[in-house]
Formats: sequence, C-alpha cells, structure tokens
Amino acid sequence: MAASSVQLDDRPTLTIQQISDGAQRVMANIEQVIIGKHDPVLLTLIAVLCRGHVLIEDVPGVGKTVLTKAIARSIGCTFKRIQFTPDLLPSDVTGVSIYNQATHQFEFQPGPIMSQFVLADEINRATPKAQSALLEAMEEGQVTVDGITHPLPIPFLVMATQNPIEYEGTFPLPEAQLDRFMLSINLGYPAPADEVRILDRQQHSHPIDTLGQILGADELLAIQRQIREVRLEHELREYIVSLVAGTRQHPSVYLGASPRGSLALFRGAQALAAVDGRDYVKPDDVKRLVRPCLAHRIIVAHAGRGRGTTPNMVLDEVVSMVPVPGGPGSFNGRR
Repeated sequence: MAASSVQLDDRPTLTIQQISDGAQRVMANIEQVIIGKHDPVLLTLIAVLCRGHVLIEDVPGVGKTVLTKAIARSIGCTFKRIQFTPDLLPSDVTGVSIYNQATHQFEFQPGPIMSQFVLADEINRATPKAQSALLEAMEEGQVTVDGITHPLPIPFLVMATQNPIEYEGTFPLPEAQLDRFMLSINLGYPAPADEVRILDRQQHSHPIDTLGQILGADELLAIQRQIREVRLEHELREYIVSLVAGTRQHPSVYLGASPRGSLALFRGAQALAAVDGRDYVKPDDVKRLVRPCLAHRIIVAHAGRGRGTTPNMVLDEVVSMVPVPGGPGSFNGRR
C-alpha cells in the first residue's frame, strides 16, 4: 500500500497544526469512499484519536463496513470483521487454546479480536454471553483465555453495528456494554446526488481497493498522546459534569449517563478542538458532542417512552437548561 504519510517528525510533541493537518488529510482520504457523510466520518475519527469505540445503529448497506476499512487503511492498521450470529461463541471472538501434541503444550490461537480495528457486525444478534467477550477487550485492551491474559494490539478500536429495524432474533445490548462505547452515530441514507456519485465511482471498481495510507500507527499514537494536552478550562469541566448530571435528574429518565459519559465529552471535546486547529476547547465543542457521547447511555423511563420522549429530546432539553460558562462568547477566540 502506497504511503503518503504526513510528516510528524520524531519530536516528543506535535504542534496543533500538525495534528489538524494529519486529521484533515485522513478525513479527505476516507471521504473518497464514504460520500456525503462528513459528520459521521469526523465523529469516527474523533473516537479513534481518543482511543474510544463506536456504535453505529443503522440500516444495512449504508457503508458501515467500508467506513471501518477506510479508516484502518488510512492509518495503516490491521482490520478484521466479526459477524455476530445467535450461535457465536465467546471463543470465536477471543480465540482458543489448542493442545499441541508435538510440544505437549497448549498454544493460544488468537481470534479476530486480535486486530487493531475490529468491526463487530450486527452485535445485537449474538447472545449476551458472546457479547460479553468484548467487555474486557474494550475496557482493558486485553482478553483472558483459560486464565491467561493476552494484550491486544495498539491502537485498538471496536466499531459495532446494530440494525434498528430487525427486532426478531436480537438481544439488546446491556447497559454496561453500551457504556463502553465512546460514541454512537448514524450514517443514514445518502442524498440522491451523493448516491449518483457512489454509482459513478464504483462503475469499474470499488475506490477502497486503491485507498492509500495517510498516517502510520506510530503517528496515530503520537497524536493520541498529544491531544490530551489540549486545554479545557475548569469552568468547562464543570459544564460537562452539569450536563451529565442533568441527564440523571431529568424526570423522564430511568438511567442517566455515567461518569464515562463525562470522560467521553471531555476527551472528545479535546480531539474536536485539535482537529479544528485549536489548543483550547470551546463550549460549542462540548455541545456538538452531547448527542453522540450521551444518547446511548440514557434509558428513558416507561412513562417517558409512552409520551414519545427520546434520549435526544432529553439531551436537547438538558443543554437548553444548563447555563453556558461565562455567558455568550466567553471562550470564543480565547487562547
């Protein structure tokens, strides 16, 4: 695969401009194959930069697998796909120990989870036991098989998909597993003009077959470290906590967002600011990420569902009620 790698040098720190340039080039590369979906591509890249996982709830055929492959190729990472089915076993995900008669020892045969980018396709079609095989991997970056712990490659990202229209034969993800996804996004159907462009580009071959590499895995790790240095004022940290607390106190909510939700907003806002070329976070960065970071962590109470209340409606109400720190424009342009 031909590499047109962004030059990040061997210096211990990167400039914000280097990070922004690298991120913009990766997005432009991905958007050669994911047409007209800038926001989902941006959100997925933010999760990658924050070492987070992504849940995509959408109909079949809108490009979920292609999006994961495109990101893996753009960053020079390994990619594997796991098709979740009702008969899937945990060992089909993590791997299994097999006895080697020649050496008289058990040898670990790694499963598909041993990859840098993993697509867990239709994750809610597997049983809770099989779904649980991902929990340790997503939270701790390791899997344990027969009492032996095996570290996962770095970087490591899980992109899981579930189909919102197929309810028969599915097993809803438990709250503990949903909480491990940093972001939840939707791709949606393309606009008619974008769908025509998709047809044009795939007339002879799929553009992902010739997609080049923009960053290396080591460069990604350097960016991930540096993003954590993006400044986020104390007032904005309190703002994040107030937003998350608002979901727990809302009368229509049975279960509000956890502290992981606060951390997802915190890290995501840092990454969004860096991609935008800033070394500081603005309130608008936080607001932009409220829905993708928190909606999947909220369970609306039965009475609320009866009134048609959705998690996004709850979040919009919370955002409108929690005062922005410092008043209008307080952080705009602040360096």
